Amino acid sequence: MTYLGESAALLTSACWALNSVCFTIAGRRVGSASVNLVRLLMAWALLILLHLALYGQAFPWQAGTARLGWLAVSGLTGFAVGDAVLFEAFVLIGARLAMLFMTLSPIFSALLAWLFLGQSLSLPKILAMAITLGGIAWVVWDGGDREPHPHLWRGVALGVGGALGQSLGLLFSMKGLAGGFPPISANLIRVTAGLGALGLYFIATGRLRDRLGGLRDGRAAAYIGLGAVTGPVLGVVLSLVAIARAPMGVAATLMSLSPVILLPVSHFGFKEKVGWHAILGTLLALAGATTLFFV
Repeated sequence: MTYLGESAALLTSACWALNSVCFTIAGRRVGSASVNLVRLLMAWALLILLHLALYGQAFPWQAGTARLGWLAVSGLTGFAVGDAVLFEAFVLIGARLAMLFMTLSPIFSALLAWLFLGQSLSLPKILAMAITLGGIAWVVWDGGDREPHPHLWRGVALGVGGALGQSLGLLFSMKGLAGGFPPISANLIRVTAGLGALGLYFIATGRLRDRLGGLRDGRAAAYIGLGAVTGPVLGVVLSLVAIARAPMGVAATLMSLSPVILLPVSHFGFKEKVGWHAILGTLLALAGATTLFFV
């Protein structure tokens, strides 16, 4: 199929956008902690079924201790910690602005690769980072054309934390994927680790029953279920197809369009005031982030 990778990349962006909207709505009903735990539980069950259908076993026990360790740490940093703060950012500042901060993830990834993997950090890459930061700053400092958001700076900090958690998770995933290990198997290990960590934490703090209580809210559970399908399952699979079938730079660019997709969603669905500064700032941030893949 012509342009299969590019089509998968566009669908990935749509999945991330829908995923963030679902978790924003659900999080405002039952809390971000419940959303994170329940969606990992749902995604874990779906991934086990998918893994069983593809590989004939429910879990990749043959992965080996070292690989399991790297992928488990990736799941802890990415799913249990990174997504926990990102989901709280969804609740506080909305899906559009929170997802905009995820454009910082390529910056963090480049810095981490420079610090720990010895990869180069050229002047063009530094300039691309500056463009991304400038675009985000333009959106956040909107010139006073709306009322100050009561939770803006807390949401900003959480959004930045979510991007850093995603980048750290990616760094550890690269170690776990070495040698051609199947990405779907790797994702199942990551989700299992994230779910296990959250489950143990809520058991230790006596809040497991309260966090699972989000399932009693039928509307919230439906949104979490849809988010679980479009995020950790379908979104991840589509992103793998995109990377495999399209040039990396093109795939990364198309997969980063979620903040643009969320502009009309935020305006018409969440009744947010989206001015030209937000549109231009978002496009500028995306331009800087995607440039990192070409320089």
